[in-house]
Amino acid sequence: MTALFIIIAAIVLLLAGYVFYGSYLAKQWGIDPAKKTPSVEMPDGVDYVPAKPAVLMGHHFSSIAGAGPINGPIQAAVFGWVPVFLWCVVGGIFFGGLQDFGSLFASVRNGGKSVGEIIKSTMGKASKKLFIIFALLVLILVIASFVNVVASTFLTSAEDLASGRFGFVLNPTGNQTTAMISFLFIVLAILYGIATNRLGVKTLPATIVGIVAIVGIIILGLNVGLALGRVTWIVLIGLYIAVASLIPVWIMLQPRDYLSSFLLYAMMFIAIVGIVYSAFTGAARGVEFTMPAFTGWIQKPGMLFPTLFITVACGACSGFHSLIASGTSSKQLDNEKNAKAIGYGSMLIESALGIISLIAVGVIYKNFIIQDPETGLFAFKGSPATAFGSGIALMFGDENTHVFNSIKALLTLAVSVFALTSLDSATRLSRFMFSELFLSEDEKTWQDAKSPVRKCLANPLVGTAFMVIIGCILGGLSLSAIWALFGSANQLLAGIALLAVAAWLGSVGKNNKMFYIPMCFMLIATLTQLVLTVVGKIGAMVAGKEGAFFWGNWFQLFFAASMAILAVILAVEGFKTFMKQTKKA
Repeated sequence: MTALFIIIAAIVLLLAGYVFYGSYLAKQWGIDPAKKTPSVEMPDGVDYVPAKPAVLMGHHFSSIAGAGPINGPIQAAVFGWVPVFLWCVVGGIFFGGLQDFGSLFASVRNGGKSVGEIIKSTMGKASKKLFIIFALLVLILVIASFVNVVASTFLTSAEDLASGRFGFVLNPTGNQTTAMISFLFIVLAILYGIATNRLGVKTLPATIVGIVAIVGIIILGLNVGLALGRVTWIVLIGLYIAVASLIPVWIMLQPRDYLSSFLLYAMMFIAIVGIVYSAFTGAARGVEFTMPAFTGWIQKPGMLFPTLFITVACGACSGFHSLIASGTSSKQLDNEKNAKAIGYGSMLIESALGIISLIAVGVIYKNFIIQDPETGLFAFKGSPATAFGSGIALMFGDENTHVFNSIKALLTLAVSVFALTSLDSATRLSRFMFSELFLSEDEKTWQDAKSPVRKCLANPLVGTAFMVIIGCILGGLSLSAIWALFGSANQLLAGIALLAVAAWLGSVGKNNKMFYIPMCFMLIATLTQLVLTVVGKIGAMVAGKEGAFFWGNWFQLFFAASMAILAVILAVEGFKTFMKQTKKA
């Protein structure tokens, strides 16, 4: 019954947050349904394309979710369920939802421009350039991390390839099934985009056909798989995200993410049904939520502060969301009245997914959370996606039964699909920001650049190629070296995004006081984690510890130091801006 209590409490609290705090924010900032949004005022058919609320909700939710709200809470479960539950709920309502909603609103009121452009309007051009550099560093980590995750989810073992199982194969493994379904999903999204945007098919009938088609490709993928090696997958994923980031959003981004969202909704529905069913039948079948409420302030990954607040990430607050909100979603919003549901509501649904992930690992706690017999400290082992799929599937039936295997396969597929949606959105964002870095104030597009060198560097093809190549190279290396930094970089970006939106709200005379505590907390927590990383790496190198000079340690040291320095500079400029605003008031 513990799991049932946790999910009911989370849903009630998150709904209350949406109704009361979300409405308070909308009123304080002056959401105006009568104002034209950038997509309506200046559509271009490529990036600025009005989307129906359900379609944009699907894009936004799929893009911000990825694998984050599953990986983070599950790995943070080493501290017990109470700390993770509290941070997902409190963080989602007062931190993550605030950042996402605020970033979307600020961007819409600034012509659909990015957080970098918003920073320029309040903190100056130099701060804008520093933010873009910082954001590009984060996006490199995002691309590298998810390229690695997706390729690992798709790849076929060397033994299978050596035996001749290459290309389209019958009786596929789980990875081959996931690869095939993901490939077919891309084809389906293109067909949906053409049907609804060029052939005039209405959303409702197209959605019904799309859902039926999703069921069809899942059935096909369970019988026919796609077998390719790791390097091949990395190259193909790189080519896919490069093309997806350059073509009009209505061809791929909108329809793919919209259709993907139904997988996520189905995944969450199945999980909640499983939790309710297990609450009344689980004890008899030996399936119970066994996770302790609290395991201690220090565990294998580190101290509860700042480790918990970095690890949970997307389940409570994520800087990557601010880039999605101000990079793609703000360019597709058709009316300001929908900003609350898309910006704030999506984050709270993601927090609910984080709670579901926590419950999933709680059911199989002893299989994935291990205690060191010498130190007594807890650590997570294995794949979070596997823990999630196994935990939910176990609520419906015993291991290795048909029901268990089918549900686990479906949930694992959903996780991989969302990792891919975040990946192509991240690449599109990096394309925008890379171009912005080299354009002067009076140059709106790369074609306006007066310098031949800047015109070349600001070309979308150049920025896309640079980010994809670097991301794929890093993605082919050690994931642990990349993922160790991703959480800190992502959460530090959240602190800076909160600062940027607060500064802009102050500059236009709107209430920004609700940002102060979340902004300061995120900056302090993440800077603390980065400093600990730098000190730890330098200490290991000075002591000459085995493996201290591994490339991954140098990589983490350089990135951690660079991001900490950039963040401190931006924070100082932000607080100077607040002081000026206070004096004027």
